[in-house]
Amino acid sequence: MDRLDSLALFLRIVEKGGLAAAGRDFGLSPAAVTERLAGLEAHYGARLLNRTTRAISLTDEGRLLQEGARDLVNEAGDLEARVRHGVEQLSGPVRISAPLDLGRHRVVQMLDRFMAEHPEVGIELTLSDSYVDLVAQGIDLGIRFGDLKDSSLRTRRLGLSRRLVCAAPSYLERFGTPKHPDELAGHNCLLMRFGVTIDQEWPFMIGGKRRLFFVRGNRQANDGSLVRHWCLEGHGIALKAIWDVREDLAAGRLVELLAGFEQPPSSLQVIYPGGRNLPKRVRALIDFLVEAFADEKIPKGVWA
Repeated sequence: MDRLDSLALFLRIVEKGGLAAAGRDFGLSPAAVTERLAGLEAHYGARLLNRTTRAISLTDEGRLLQEGARDLVNEAGDLEARVRHGVEQLSGPVRISAPLDLGRHRVVQMLDRFMAEHPEVGIELTLSDSYVDLVAQGIDLGIRFGDLKDSSLRTRRLGLSRRLVCAAPSYLERFGTPKHPDELAGHNCLLMRFGVTIDQEWPFMIGGKRRLFFVRGNRQANDGSLVRHWCLEGHGIALKAIWDVREDLAAGRLVELLAGFEQPPSSLQVIYPGGRNLPKRVRALIDFLVEAFADEKIPKGVWA
């Protein structure tokens, strides 16, 4: 029993007028109550109660402690109620991290629908294509492409994703269509920058084995949405996730290239810190995202 519990026990002794009656409320024997009371008196260095065989009364120090302890115990109870309300009810903030392009064009609309159903929930959305440390930055959940490497995090799969090479018809009309990954060396490739790393080694399957091909170009950005925009404008060839360009492919605004050399699909998943109880609002949002992504249909003809 910690000191706050001991203070609550002290208040119950005064309220009940006896150690045995207070002990019954707390499930403690008279000897245990006497021990707790002695511990409090030793801590404060003062006698708190005058005890006789028939009655107890407060000393001056005991009366002073009673007044302060009541406020402490009440405030602690209020705080616990507020914390439990946040855990058990769909209210309070949820902090989310998502890739820029996917976040802007998919996740934001899903969050709008979730908040319409649960108006007491607040959303703090961080959009970034760079690595985000969920634990260090206090983020409740993240949406990520690819396999999870951090074993301290937990996952729920949202679906499958694959990266594909694509370009606008206008670019292909001017510069031709590459038929093999080797030919990318002669094309302007639109490059993503992740922190200080530029994604210039694009992976392809050649003869059943994964190979990296070095590419270059005159445009690079740390924003996947901007790379997609440049690609749509015909400025070069891009390596994009199917989730980001699927409507563009279906509408003919972009054309998939080198389809015979693509890698197998990987996971699109929601990740969140493990080893703790998730507030109900976070659990509910994760379940909502799983269902929302399951309802998203890949247009026919753009998924191998």
